[in-house]
Amino acid sequence: MKNEKNNKKKLSSREIAELLKTLKSRFEKHMHRHKGIDWARVQSKLEDNLEKLWSLNEMEKTGGEPDVIGFDEEAGKYIFCDCSAESPGGRRSICYDREGQKANIKGRPDARDNAIDMAANMGIEVLTEDDFRNLQKLGPFDAKSSSWLKTPPEFRKMGGALFGDYRYGRVFIYHNGAQSYYGARAFRGLLRV
Repeated sequence: MKNEKNNKKKLSSREIAELLKTLKSRFEKHMHRHKGIDWARVQSKLEDNLEKLWSLNEMEKTGGEPDVIGFDEEAGKYIFCDCSAESPGGRRSICYDREGQKANIKGRPDARDNAIDMAANMGIEVLTEDDFRNLQKLGPFDAKSSSWLKTPPEFRKMGGALFGDYRYGRVFIYHNGAQSYYGARAFRGLLRV
């Protein structure tokens, strides 16, 4: 069983080549997101971390359009983030976490997942409020949608969860019940490579 799970998290040579081609194309198209970063170095790091490529592929498959948004000097890692204009379509209509999913008062039978578990299964982190605000410096994201944000435990204990969007030229951070789900709300993820 363990080997099956590990095999599922590997990409074929063809899938790796296709993903790298997509990522390179996006990288070159949006140079303002990663000034001073060289694609050859990013690609080398990716090729040395195949499990991270699997996570990036999951981000891509769910509509995240991941791209490099920075480099963490201290950790020596490139930072990838979902850069789709709107919250990723393949991750929408989900509650914040498992507790919220279980507490869903509408008893939604097709509630297939939640943001926290989905991110963990993909091997990525849900954006924090600061991450979301920093992403907005690279362009307007979530002008018609919204994204769940990593919620501080003390706030989550009270039943709420944070989400953000971009309206009227500003970033807005709100709260909602963690059991809430909306057709235009998903989550954005970060991956350090």
